Amino acid sequence: MASSATAPNSLSFFSSSLFLSSSHQIPKTYISVAKFGFGKVSKPLSVASQLATLPIISFEGEKVGETYLDLKTAPEDTARAVVHRAIVTDLQNKRRGTASTLTRGEVRGGGIKPYAQKKTGNARRGSQRTPLRPGGGVVFGPRPKDWSIKINRKEKKLAISTAISSAASAEGGAIVVEEFGEKFEKPKTKDFLAAMKRWGLDPKEKAMFLMIDVDENVDKSSRNIGTLRMLTPRTLNLFDILNSDKLVLTPAAVDFLNARYGVDALDEEDEDDTEGSEEAAA
Repeated sequence: MASSATAPNSLSFFSSSLFLSSSHQIPKTYISVAKFGFGKVSKPLSVASQLATLPIISFEGEKVGETYLDLKTAPEDTARAVVHRAIVTDLQNKRRGTASTLTRGEVRGGGIKPYAQKKTGNARRGSQRTPLRPGGGVVFGPRPKDWSIKINRKEKKLAISTAISSAASAEGGAIVVEEFGEKFEKPKTKDFLAAMKRWGLDPKEKAMFLMIDVDENVDKSSRNIGTLRMLTPRTLNLFDILNSDKLVLTPAAVDFLNARYGVDALDEEDEDDTEGSEEAAA
């Protein structure tokens, strides 16, 4: 995903077709997602549906077909805010908050007056642990703090699907490669780099691979490539999506994304409510 020319330091996600002007925008169908309830319906969440067609490439690097991603995306006027809130939440929740300093009352020592009050020519001093001296206490220093913040599960899920859809809709932003887990007979980084070049990937650019199951030989062959991130549905996260220049998916990963983040996908709460209504009707 190429970065925008006007904002070189911004994440490539913000330069995708999702944030272009309305004259260049791909037509979207806006839908409302509401929880199933017993007569009481919560406020619907307005989302957009964006269809992206992706090429399927064989292990040898030849195009063998096409597939599609039809994911929920945030509306154009709120997409930036949704993704920004989600990425800030992820990064801030990683902070351990264990930084700590000692005040002059907590530093060991300093109980005796270093020299007489008068007739020394020096400034008055009552302790060696004053913040003005090396080894003294710290004024307004960091203290242990809980930095964690909360984000709604649906909002975080929408941010991930919006970022993936934006990457997929960008020209050359995402490709689908046939399952290649059994193609590597032994771990060898050189063979994996050769495969990346056949798929049209530059090893110097950041790439994110999403696979359902990562074979041991594939994992060992790719982990020495610093610009590559090998993820599974369990480790899929917003930062790696935004930080990558290209997304590489497998057909199974595409099916997972459509099922998990697609337009027809139901949230866990919706599924529970649906099961509950069926049991009540029975």
